[in-house]
Amino acid sequence: MQRLSGLDSMFFYMETPTNHMHMAGVFLLDPRGASGGFSYARVRAMVERRLHRAALFRRRLVEVPFGLAPPVWIEDPEFDLNFHLRRACLPTPGGRSELEDFVSQIVGSPLDRQRPLWEISVVEGLEAGLQAVVVKMHHAAMDGVSGSELAAAWLDLSADPSSDIHEEDDWHPERVPSDKDLLVGAWAGLASTPFKMVSTTRRIAEAVLRVSEHNRDSPTVPPPPPFRAPRTSFNLAITSHRRVCFGEAALEDLKVVKNHFGCTVNDVVMALCAGALRRFLLARDELPKEPLVALVPMSVRADEERLSAGNRLSAMLTSLATDISDPLLRLRAISAAMSDAKSQESLLGAGLLTDWTEFTFPALIGGAAHFVSSTRMFDHVRPAFNVTISNIPGPQVPLFLAGVPVVGIYPVGPVVEGAGLNMTVMTYCGTVYFGLNGCRATVPDISDLPSMITESLEELLTVVQRP
Repeated sequence: MQRLSGLDSMFFYMETPTNHMHMAGVFLLDPRGASGGFSYARVRAMVERRLHRAALFRRRLVEVPFGLAPPVWIEDPEFDLNFHLRRACLPTPGGRSELEDFVSQIVGSPLDRQRPLWEISVVEGLEAGLQAVVVKMHHAAMDGVSGSELAAAWLDLSADPSSDIHEEDDWHPERVPSDKDLLVGAWAGLASTPFKMVSTTRRIAEAVLRVSEHNRDSPTVPPPPPFRAPRTSFNLAITSHRRVCFGEAALEDLKVVKNHFGCTVNDVVMALCAGALRRFLLARDELPKEPLVALVPMSVRADEERLSAGNRLSAMLTSLATDISDPLLRLRAISAAMSDAKSQESLLGAGLLTDWTEFTFPALIGGAAHFVSSTRMFDHVRPAFNVTISNIPGPQVPLFLAGVPVVGIYPVGPVVEGAGLNMTVMTYCGTVYFGLNGCRATVPDISDLPSMITESLEELLTVVQRP
């Protein structure tokens, strides 16, 4: 058995019937010219050979009675690969719209908590002879960075990998622990909790004091605090249904903007999302006077933790400067806001979120999440933030899945109560891929956003090209 960390447990218990806490990755494949073609059977055989490369693929969670401690992972004695692999065919013409609708259905349904928390759908029937593989994994098992790294268990650098044929698999299932076993383990952990809590509380207090002193002495405006974001129509209580859409941009274009204005590629990504959201809200005649606030997850994973499951995350709140109409001034404001938010985050310390969640009982997290959802609290209060924007590092070399070239990767992150829009970004082989996920009730016209992202980039490139 292996117990979840407090942060992993938080993602598990945040889940409600309307708030699905899983992530997805959509891999576009071009089997034309691939040796042996592409089929569901070929993907299944590859996955079966490589299950041992990542332990979580055959682990499931067992909850501790009364929520006294985080759940534990066990090697699932009832593991059935056929349950986790699906086959689908898109309706004609099998274009982007049909793929987005299919992924919306996948993202809008929860994972079965009685089994390992992942699924793969092999999707046929795409136009131009393409196919897709949709991978869905629970946030309790991994964050965006570890998810992309663990996907390497199924991805290759060549079209003819043979190293996995002779790899040994010494996996052994475990028995499901009894309630007595789980409670004994929980009490053993609780015995040391008061001492750790005192130490953590002191570190948190010291970090908050450092931030307060920094903000008081700093000449710049500090990052926005939680629950001060303006209200919009996508900052309401969410339903269980989702709408997903995709967009792309050339990495070289983002670098042109980055080099001209002396900022980072991530600053440009944030500016593109901000510009698209400004256009989106103006079209609805509901752009607030105050700037939107983004939650930006950040990986704090050390080099030695690469290829390990679980979450190693921190997060910061930052202004999107959507109240500024000029695209250049907006980019500069976002770049400054990101710099300030990073400075504040460094003062808080990378482990603050992890430390805090270690002492929050799972039952309390679950109870609070269900209360917020059942009472539709965010129909009546300001949101903690408006939108989640996550930029996940991606590989810049061509990849292959089951011997077939990967020609696109769209990441899809979860939405949460009160913030029914997630904009996740990944760069692969010179292209920046945007995966947009929204609550179907609060962001029904999410498909307008990809073209608005493109318009925002063209707007910045026009500024660059001015004499």
